[in-house]
Amino acid sequence: MRGFAELIMQIREAIIANEQGIHCRPSALIVKAFQGYPGKIRISNGNGSCDVSSVMQLLSLEMHQNCPIKIEVMGENEAAVADRLVEMFQTHFDFPPAAEA
Repeated sequence: MRGFAELIMQIREAIIANEQGIHCRPSALIVKAFQGYPGKIRISNGNGSCDVSSVMQLLSLEMHQNCPIKIEVMGENEAAVADRLVEMFQTHFDFPPAAEA
């Protein structure tokens, strides 16, 4: 039987930072980073909600720059996973990467 503390999910909020929003490439990186995670991850905004198992599902949320999202994680290392998701959604993705001066 699981203890009460193990049933508490981590909830975070993030603001999409990428100038082009969360388009195909960032979505693919996010899906790849959490592929095989044994717990549950839910992303939601005013356009709906989904898990992070599919690029198409993430794209369906139409996450544009400055769009607020809610991240819910329940499972192993959920605090660390939630924090990493916030970091990824608040990343400025540059494709190709910006040249270093």
